[in-house]
Amino acid sequence: MNYVPHTDAERQAMMAAVGVSRLEELFDGLPENLRFPRLDLPEPVSELEIEREMAELAGRNSNAARSTCFLGAGSYRHYIPATVDAVLGRSEFYTSYTPYQPELSQGMLQATFEYQSMICALTGMDVSTASHYDGATALAEAVLLALAVGGGRRRTVIAPATVHPQYRQVLRTYLQGSDASLVGDDTSSFDLDHLMTRLEAGLDDEVAACVIQSPNFFGRFEPVAELARRVHDAGAMLIVIADPIALGLFRPPGEDGADVVVADGQPLGIPLSFGGPHLGILATKQEFVRRTAGRLVGETVDVHGQRGYVLTLSTREQHIRRERATSNICTNAALMALAAAVYLATVGRSGLATIAEHCYHKSHYAAAEIGRLPGFDVNPDAPDQPYFKEFVARLPLPVAEANRRLQVDYDIIGGYDLGRDYPGLDDHMLLAVTEMNTRDDIDRLVTALAAIAETPSGQP
Repeated sequence: MNYVPHTDAERQAMMAAVGVSRLEELFDGLPENLRFPRLDLPEPVSELEIEREMAELAGRNSNAARSTCFLGAGSYRHYIPATVDAVLGRSEFYTSYTPYQPELSQGMLQATFEYQSMICALTGMDVSTASHYDGATALAEAVLLALAVGGGRRRTVIAPATVHPQYRQVLRTYLQGSDASLVGDDTSSFDLDHLMTRLEAGLDDEVAACVIQSPNFFGRFEPVAELARRVHDAGAMLIVIADPIALGLFRPPGEDGADVVVADGQPLGIPLSFGGPHLGILATKQEFVRRTAGRLVGETVDVHGQRGYVLTLSTREQHIRRERATSNICTNAALMALAAAVYLATVGRSGLATIAEHCYHKSHYAAAEIGRLPGFDVNPDAPDQPYFKEFVARLPLPVAEANRRLQVDYDIIGGYDLGRDYPGLDDHMLLAVTEMNTRDDIDRLVTALAAIAETPSGQP
């Protein structure tokens, strides 16, 4: 689609239609001193000159593509096949914003249907929506679904501190002003035994849902099947936050009894891009399909018996009439769902498993090497709990100082400072290792951490 500016004749026709003769008259309602303020701008330069200046400014930034990166905590650097951008760049996809007219949107609808099918296979669930803004809003929609299933009788949601802190913040925002309450997300303890104790004590006929993240925010797996049994015995629903890359190697939550599975699809072919856009994945059981938010594409046949795709099992009120909608979601991340579909179709089942294997083994190699350093300790509060691509390292110095020196002296982007969200975890760093990190990268990190720990700040 080419951009064609308005001609002078078209501008005159539009101004005549609204009763003005000059463009400036459109601003007569503004105070005169605010209409055309003098701006202190530099003199104009050519396109070539501004391109050079912008390139110089961009070169001052550190980024995950140029530096060695071990930062995760919800956003990860994974390999993106060239097919993803090649398909997303086609105009018939990136301009298919709203596929309400199926006769004009078969390509986008079919791609969305394929996305949903692959997400169901990945999570072990019956149906998948397409799609939400990110993993946090997908979780909030899953909780609203559970509260709706509770029919107003169950108004409590359990979300332990092992769930991503920002997910819990979004969830609290969604529940503000309602009679629903969020419990269990205090930061006094976040180990598995504490979680089990809280479940035993807190599960009653007031609980609508229990939220579990596995691998959790610290990268550790939770016993989903056992938790599902306890939650279901209490008549509540189990919502599992998953890592889509881990699902390529480990048993899906649907097989362990999850009622709803949510995830952030950013690892599936979506770049970091300074925090967005992301992709919210939500999959659930067939019995809850009418209570889901977002779009759902179904396969059918037309009057000639040919295969076709349509939006199904949800009304337009879901998207355009907020007072009658299941949720207020309207615009959605359809292009990001397409990216995930292309990514999954490109790497395939075996490719996704291989990527997950690389993440698993490389993270365990990094953890073992860091654990041998004097003054360092890996997963100190849960040394025996299995983990995936992230792990916790206790440092003999503040995390902020370690990260600063890693960046300045070694061009390494370090891990996440857990003390920002967990008061008891000062000097604890959350490190992420993906298939993008080579053995040399990991060895450089270990060498850098050892040198930083041996040399106090301010000394050569």
